[in-house]
Amino acid sequence: MNTTPFRIDIPQSELDDLKKRLDATRFPERETVDDQSQGAQLDPIQKLVEYWRTQYDWRRVEARINSYPQFKTEIEGLGIHFLHIRSMHENALPVVLTHGWPGSIVEFLDIIDLLVDPTAYGGKAEDAFHVVLPSIPGYGFSDKPTAKGWERNRIGRAWDTIMKGLGYSEYVAQGGDWGSVITTEMGRLKLDGLLAIHVNLPFVAPTPFPEAPTAEEQIAIDQCMQFATDGSYYHHLQTTRPQTIGYSLVDSPAGLAAWIYEKLGAWSDSKGVPEDVFSYDQMLDNITLYWLTNSGASSARMYAEHPGLTFAAVPVDIPVAVSVFPGEIYTPPKEWAERTFSNMFYWHRTVKGGHFAAFEQPEIFAAEVRAAFAKVRQSQVEGHVLAPTPN
Repeated sequence: MNTTPFRIDIPQSELDDLKKRLDATRFPERETVDDQSQGAQLDPIQKLVEYWRTQYDWRRVEARINSYPQFKTEIEGLGIHFLHIRSMHENALPVVLTHGWPGSIVEFLDIIDLLVDPTAYGGKAEDAFHVVLPSIPGYGFSDKPTAKGWERNRIGRAWDTIMKGLGYSEYVAQGGDWGSVITTEMGRLKLDGLLAIHVNLPFVAPTPFPEAPTAEEQIAIDQCMQFATDGSYYHHLQTTRPQTIGYSLVDSPAGLAAWIYEKLGAWSDSKGVPEDVFSYDQMLDNITLYWLTNSGASSARMYAEHPGLTFAAVPVDIPVAVSVFPGEIYTPPKEWAERTFSNMFYWHRTVKGGHFAAFEQPEIFAAEVRAAFAKVRQSQVEGHVLAPTPN
């Protein structure tokens, strides 16, 4: 695999253009309700855009990302951008972490050092990871596909190519949102050298649902129904008309900000107020990455690659670890996961955090990744196969 060092260097002209567009923002009138039932409300969006226009500094996060080694490689004619941070610790475990929508590599910035150098944060050297952070095709600084076909199977195989190309004959994988879709597919494929996977959005819903569900099962069923009847219309739109919504997302920074802000509130452990979890800078680091890479339409097309995707069970036979964050869209019972993942060796419900787990609660997220894959390290040392977690 041929890799080329990569460095972000956004031309000042593009930042000046963004400023002009923000200065010229035309807002809609206020919503006709007193809640978020009509979407992102005018007042918080105006405040976010005003901060973006007058105080936000892209060069800060640009420098932060550039402080880590970055590369691009070509796989099947498409350029893939990724960060690759090697740990100083001997026997560090290679892990590939995959973001989702409306996320990016920005989600993982606060967990890189926690995983790569755990001893600097109260951890142990045997908890260390070599971290690989790719950008999904059509997202960030990865190239935009010009034809259909870059779906979970192809992306999962591309990630395997990257890991093997970096010299990692054995590795683990982690993901949430689309990252969970891709990571689960990698597990389903039983890619050679993939020791185990960890997901924080498990696709384990049975079909059909139980006729006499337990209280815990009913919560998960209600979550599925809520998502299908209210929370998933963005999904239908980006699945069926990604090009149409793309014009707005790549032409109006305020429109892009509102589209992403609404999900940061709805899906985080914030009770709909993302400012309670994320700073303006955090939100805008991610939003501005989408803007500067012109990826509003190309990222939406990931949905068009997966029509009909639901929370339905995707069986995986290789070792699987699951962390369930309480503010997640879908929090299924352990029994559903056990039926779906025949070798589920780790299961844990955290005390806080939501859909954007690494972004919201980096310390908790890093602890989950360490705890889950500690069993993989132990099995390697002892030379045995991971056993499913006991009831």
